[in-house]
Amino acid sequence: MNRAFNRKKEKSWMHTPEALAKHYIPYNAKFLGNTEVEAPKGTEVVKDAVRKLKFQRHIKKSEGQKIPKVELQISIYGVKILDPKTKDVQHNCQLHRISFCADDKTDKRIFTFICKDSESNKHLCYVFDSEKCAEEITLTIGQAFDLAYKKFLESGGKDVETRKQIGGLQKRIQELETENSELKMQLQNLEEQLMIAHEPPAGSISMKPQSTDIFDMVPFSPVTPLVPMVASNGCPPPPPTSLPPDIRKDLFGAEPFDPFTCGAADFPPDIQSQLDEMQEGFKMGLTLEGTVFSLDPLDSRC
Repeated sequence: MNRAFNRKKEKSWMHTPEALAKHYIPYNAKFLGNTEVEAPKGTEVVKDAVRKLKFQRHIKKSEGQKIPKVELQISIYGVKILDPKTKDVQHNCQLHRISFCADDKTDKRIFTFICKDSESNKHLCYVFDSEKCAEEITLTIGQAFDLAYKKFLESGGKDVETRKQIGGLQKRIQELETENSELKMQLQNLEEQLMIAHEPPAGSISMKPQSTDIFDMVPFSPVTPLVPMVASNGCPPPPPTSLPPDIRKDLFGAEPFDPFTCGAADFPPDIQSQLDEMQEGFKMGLTLEGTVFSLDPLDSRC
């Protein structure tokens, strides 16, 4: 995980782990909006997004529109953006999708973060105007990310790479089974050709009671049932047991290996894909920076 701070020294976390793991930390802010950006990280990327959204808000403000107020709820499960009155969730940003956070070092109000959208997979930059709590909110998101990453590892994230390796082995086994089936077909064709080539002329007597394969053995026919022998005590033998026809066998005579049903720490495919995504996001890490967003006098207030 990456925690980069453009400050003289790294700040310590502000909340207890229990506050973010069992509850959430609320903050009030004004929501300037979000806009698509081309990269998941970068100071210049967020500066351009802040400049764009501030300009849009200046226009809307001149038309009499107010900047909407929102409530931020930060926990190890993500950053929720809610309507402060109705508590309706407007956006739910999962922490492993947040890759960059930055706050304004000069006016202490503007902060922003970049989050990968869950539906479009586009990187969106969210910009807020807080009441001089920008640095605290940024650090709180960083702490929540740190705790979420540790919880992810404790709850099975360490098994993700193992699951990928097992999945690769399963794919290789399936390829070998296919190759084995093709070789069996070729062998069967060769045996049939040899049988035709060694058939005696019509009316002649064959020295061998049965045709043999290339190894001089009687070919095995899976469709020919075995005839049970009568026991010495005169009792008929028990009926032969047969496996259900729908059970597939691999080239070793065993049922095909399924990596999603082989242990207590395994996951179904849909959960596995989510774990893969979480691992990718946590591996990218979260960068926290302090920068300057007020680039000119007109930017001093939204």
